[in-house]
Amino acid sequence: AISVQVAWAYARDNCCNPLSMGAIKKMVEEEVPGIYVLSLMIGKSVTEDTESGFFMDVNEQVAFACNKLAQDPKLKAGYNAMGFSQGAQFLRAVAQRCPNPPMKALISVGGQHQGVYGLPRCPGESSHICDWIRKKLNSGAYTDAIQKHLVQAQYWHDPLNDDLYKQHSLFLADINQERVVNETYKKNLMSLEKFVMVKFLQDSIVDPVVSEWFGFFKTGQAEQTETLQESALYKEDRLGLAEMDKAGKLVFLATDGDHLQFNREWFNAKLLPYIR
Repeated sequence: AISVQVAWAYARDNCCNPLSMGAIKKMVEEEVPGIYVLSLMIGKSVTEDTESGFFMDVNEQVAFACNKLAQDPKLKAGYNAMGFSQGAQFLRAVAQRCPNPPMKALISVGGQHQGVYGLPRCPGESSHICDWIRKKLNSGAYTDAIQKHLVQAQYWHDPLNDDLYKQHSLFLADINQERVVNETYKKNLMSLEKFVMVKFLQDSIVDPVVSEWFGFFKTGQAEQTETLQESALYKEDRLGLAEMDKAGKLVFLATDGDHLQFNREWFNAKLLPYIR
């Protein structure tokens, strides 16, 4: 059977940029002859796709992607998915909400699975400026208007206002089972053969970087972090991640470099085995 792969771009990018997602698509096609690679375009044009990464309700984006996948006959038998940065948690929502066609492996490259609570290249966790800007952003992040129309607010996760986050986060709190446990989400995610998470050790964009391995800040403060295995999500197994971990389905990879910085040799050695 021909291997198939679906990719989702990150913010500021689009499905077909020849310097980024277009180059990834071409590289995979060169390394795996005969593979079918679909780079998701959210919208009717490359311009719309780029704008969607900033301004389109993520739940609508996920529904759009699910419809597109369901209509592609080449994906009918199943596919492997690779998401870059925010595209990774969006594809996880696809896995949880849309089991047909079936997603076999999910590869998250710098995805923020517990969201973010920080600013790109902000100078250090102890910086008073960082904290001040965070609070200013957070004062509006959970309003209906911002949640609906600013993509990054939809995975803004404030550990200092946990109740506010759980009540008003339209996307992340839902797919992370923060309000109620949707057994269908859990069942669908557990059907993955592999869930691969890549963390960039010198990441200056994602704060906290442990979100790339499904970790986050401990609730009530924004300095100490906890791993996925230390979290209530894992201990209560609301998403089935603990069971998947014990079954060897979770793969945690780390690489030096800043956000989404990797070379072809590393990609071929570490990620290609999961999409062949």
